Amino acid sequence: MSETITPFRIDIPKADLDELRARLSATRWPAELPGVGWSRGVPVAYLKDLTEYWRTSYDWRAHEAELNAIPQFTTEIDGQNVHFLHVRSAEPDAMPLILTHGWPGSVVEFSKVIGPLTDPAAHGGDAADAFHLVIPSLPGFGFSGPTRETGWNTGRVAAAWAELMSRLGYRRYGAQGGDLGAFVAPELGRAAADRVVGVHVNAATFGFIPFGDVTDEERATFTDAERARLDRRKNFQDDGRGYFEVQATRPQTISYALNDSPVGQLAWIVEKFKEWTFPAAELPETAVDRDLLLTNVMLYWLTGTAGSAAQMYYENMHSGTWHSEPATTPTGVAVFAEDVAIRRYAEYSNNITHWSDFDCGGHFAAMEAPDLLVADVRKFFGALR
Repeated sequence: MSETITPFRIDIPKADLDELRARLSATRWPAELPGVGWSRGVPVAYLKDLTEYWRTSYDWRAHEAELNAIPQFTTEIDGQNVHFLHVRSAEPDAMPLILTHGWPGSVVEFSKVIGPLTDPAAHGGDAADAFHLVIPSLPGFGFSGPTRETGWNTGRVAAAWAELMSRLGYRRYGAQGGDLGAFVAPELGRAAADRVVGVHVNAATFGFIPFGDVTDEERATFTDAERARLDRRKNFQDDGRGYFEVQATRPQTISYALNDSPVGQLAWIVEKFKEWTFPAAELPETAVDRDLLLTNVMLYWLTGTAGSAAQMYYENMHSGTWHSEPATTPTGVAVFAEDVAIRRYAEYSNNITHWSDFDCGGHFAAMEAPDLLVADVRKFFGALR
């Protein structure tokens, strides 16, 4: 296996962009029932408007140039291509930090936090809080390309991240992640416990929420905020996990629709940005800039990785390798307004040393509330430098 690290630049052929516009123009729109709004999925009128904006007004080349202004690389780890952003701070004592996105996100999620984390002095912070950032695309996602074999669950990703950080010469570093990244970061803390100084997560679920039902007696001991989180979790279980069941059981089947129809891909992702951002009752653009949302979608569409990204759900649910022993790595948790983590359950399997509750922000905190996330990351790792 080659350990070569190769500079990478995004350069999407014009033919691919022309084909996208042609497919958007030729969309075969479905019927819908009157008056149901978002209750059964993305409304046609909303998606038509967003699709027309994507087709006629969204400028991929401008966003491609913004991404290319960030140093990017690829390397092969465990037989898999890994694409990553690597932004070193000018501060000599900066702490290395690996950031891991989730689904349906990408490295685009972190575009608003790169500057404040690498150059805090230029963003109203203290130079002592600077980080060197490593931001990989998960295997199977975006420019990491499709996975080439089975077995790429979040535990295997964590082992790959440990190798990546070693390959970059980082011997002591932190890990942060949300959604699937909140699976990977704690796994990395276990896989490289002698090197990971701390783990920070947001949008955390497994390992940070109750496993199974909660009795009425236990619920009675909850705070109002904890009861609200438990209710959100139940609503997800009852009415919001259809995508999860499909991706965790039949990822190949859904891949045909997502890989062939850009509007299908858009709907599959934008629904989650509507439901998981804060406030959830509003349109996704209330929380996340429309262009940023579409750039995130483009990383799935242009690389043809919607299906391979879905495979990670299948791998996690069929791996049988979930860790049950308590972790020892210091762990910080940021709970935003749409998150569901509850501290008493997080403490069963994590060494919780930092906990923050926020009454705003949602699942995509780095996009929705970057200032709050940056401040919390600085505070947590400030005690571990």
